[in-house]
Amino acid sequence: MTSNDFLSARPTPRRDLESSAAPTVSAGHDVGPAPVDLLRRLRARGAGDPVTHVERVPARVGVPAPWPAWAPPELRAAFARRGVVAPWQHQAEAATLAYDGGHVIVATGTASGKSLAYQLPALATLLADPRATVLYLAPTKALAADQLRAVAGLELEGVRPACYDGDTPRAEREWIRRHSRFVLTNPDMLHHGILPGHAQWSGFLRRLAYVVIDECHTYRGVFGSHVAHVLRRLRRQCARFGATPVFVLASATSGDPATAAGRLTGLPVTAVTEDASPRGGVTFALWEPPLLPPDSATPAVPAQAAGDHDATTDLVQVRRSALRETADLLADTVAEGVRTLAFVRSRKGAEVVAANARRALDDAVPGLGDRVAAYRGGYLREERRELERALLHGDLLGLASTNALELGVDLVGLDAVLICGYPGTRASLWQQAGRAGRSGQEALAVLVARDDPLDTYLVHHPEAIFGAPVEATVLDPANPYVLAPQLACAAVEAPLTPADLALFGDGAKEAIDQLVEAGALRQRPTGWYWRHRERPEVDLRGEGGAPVCVVESATGRLLGTVDGGSSHFLLHPGAVYLHQGISYVVDDLDLADGCALVHVEEPDWSTHARDVTDLSVVSVRSYVDAGPVGMFLGEVDVTSQVVSYQRRRIATGEVIDTRPLDLPTRELRTVAVWFTLSPRSLASAGVQQADVPGALHAAEHAAIGLLPLMATCDRWDIGGLSTALHPDTEAPTVFVYDGHPGGAGFSERAYGTASAWLRATRDAIAECGCETGCPSCVQSPKCGNGNNPLSKPDAIRVLDVVLENLPA
Repeated sequence: MTSNDFLSARPTPRRDLESSAAPTVSAGHDVGPAPVDLLRRLRARGAGDPVTHVERVPARVGVPAPWPAWAPPELRAAFARRGVVAPWQHQAEAATLAYDGGHVIVATGTASGKSLAYQLPALATLLADPRATVLYLAPTKALAADQLRAVAGLELEGVRPACYDGDTPRAEREWIRRHSRFVLTNPDMLHHGILPGHAQWSGFLRRLAYVVIDECHTYRGVFGSHVAHVLRRLRRQCARFGATPVFVLASATSGDPATAAGRLTGLPVTAVTEDASPRGGVTFALWEPPLLPPDSATPAVPAQAAGDHDATTDLVQVRRSALRETADLLADTVAEGVRTLAFVRSRKGAEVVAANARRALDDAVPGLGDRVAAYRGGYLREERRELERALLHGDLLGLASTNALELGVDLVGLDAVLICGYPGTRASLWQQAGRAGRSGQEALAVLVARDDPLDTYLVHHPEAIFGAPVEATVLDPANPYVLAPQLACAAVEAPLTPADLALFGDGAKEAIDQLVEAGALRQRPTGWYWRHRERPEVDLRGEGGAPVCVVESATGRLLGTVDGGSSHFLLHPGAVYLHQGISYVVDDLDLADGCALVHVEEPDWSTHARDVTDLSVVSVRSYVDAGPVGMFLGEVDVTSQVVSYQRRRIATGEVIDTRPLDLPTRELRTVAVWFTLSPRSLASAGVQQADVPGALHAAEHAAIGLLPLMATCDRWDIGGLSTALHPDTEAPTVFVYDGHPGGAGFSERAYGTASAWLRATRDAIAECGCETGCPSCVQSPKCGNGNNPLSKPDAIRVLDVVLENLPA
């Protein structure tokens, strides 16, 4: 249904929502209907009701506190000019803990004013001590830019806030090093620029009073483990200059924030978790796209648009694409004058949603599509800043964004948030939903389920979202694949000494010994010294290498960048690449130079890369012997290669052809969890020998899809392999492994929650209404084997055998 169809639709009363008159349509206006009315209209636009559950999150009254006695009058006056007449209780508590010299994390909900909790002690100290400095770290440039606007807007004399990141012109960097007292940056710039150049930053580091780590719940997995050591390197350099800064961390609501913050910083941290801020009510709907007719072809929006690396062969999509559904909902809300942010999991998906919404709006009201845009990583700085400005000033009514706008950016006045696919964790889900209603007004949040086992499970088990605690952040600083390169970086900055071993934690001495044996470090009486002229190349985000530049062949214009880990899938020769709604086709991918050449083209086909994977067991850390079933945790070697890609008709999903690719093999040593079953137990459960491969394959897919329910990951962080007879286990085996060198903690979490994880997996398969398997249960968008073979009934039997024998 287009926006034009929506404009003529009329709602019908629903039992679970109060009936009220239909709102007046106001296409292009910035004031829309109330959330309950808007949801009713959205639900009424189709033949069936796609909403499986509506949760009413009630409004909350704020609990203010007096200004701390140590807060200077000019700072209070500056906050008052911004409309802050008094802090909320949690802000005052966290600020006082930090001002008194304690390391603190404030872990409260979205829009609860966490920024004031660190701005208050930091700025008070800068005003009291004209030599003190503050370092602020954000995971994204957008968030740092937003905080710069907030601090600069206070107009405090002598603070001189400035952003120092990859977008900062070189002419400004020297001034910032010498004169700024409130530097806003990100972990990447701290790692690549500030710490290696610590001699130039000596004046700033010597006077460093506070280190602010914003949105610290995002530092998880391999990225979080790297950031943990970057922070230890920072502490080491500060100590060399005689400084011991206070660490103040801000986080979305998370499980055990004090422990996670302590693991991240290596320091004892006090948590403030009681949210005393007021909150507008939220109407939160779980939305399952409708089933397509049985004879319907694959939908027009290709699976790859949602970030799929390896698509399925001749897959019959049984539900309407979440991307198409989100695009239509975005068009409908914009047509209603509702300022809306749609979160999409992939860069390409954000482009597709924005393009489809623009097209639908222009069909309904010519020119209205101009008020919708896409926002994602990889854009040039000027494009990002203009989009942020346009949304803040109301020039844009709708934005389709990756999680680049999930974190902290104060988008005042948003009325609705659409979440295209479960974002992987409950923490991220609530963070994204909290972008709406930031000024205390009522808001609407809609989770649009993908055709995916986890999404399907969640929209039919709302208690797993609304009744479950937020996950704890998973990171492992002792990962040797993280620890060793970080110690190498530290040795470049200053020779390592025995006193540094405790700072870097468990495994540091072993990692140093390995670096000495490899010839990277030389041991002398005064410590361990870096032996090479070049610095080690360390990728903090675990994205598989340096970004690849996307360049238009005809003009030489830089369109954007793609991380190295995704380049084989998204920028292979012949791939279709989207940028701001314009389609390009890749002519050449030069991995050595990190450059992909593209030309403008609007083909009637999409591209889907395919890969092959092999796995071998290196060692076993732990195992459970449960008779016919074994559950294992250990190290594995994974070898993968993108070998071909399919071209498919956009209109029908028809496979045009499969074309070979010649790309290098990638090798990964990581951590995996796996289970084995005896052939006799499978036969006793009714699984025929010929059906064992399909049974294990289907169970593997569903297990990968449901693991994010247990760990802070999504299915793109993990991989899997199943086989009826693996040479290392000599038994039918299902492997699930972390997709990062050395592991990221996800397999350990799977091993520790194996019974609950596999029980949810079994339930998701059994409760799915399809007969033979579909994307909602056992088919995977990542499958390199074209989802063949698969056996849904036998997957249930396999998991029954595991659950009957495995200890709870």
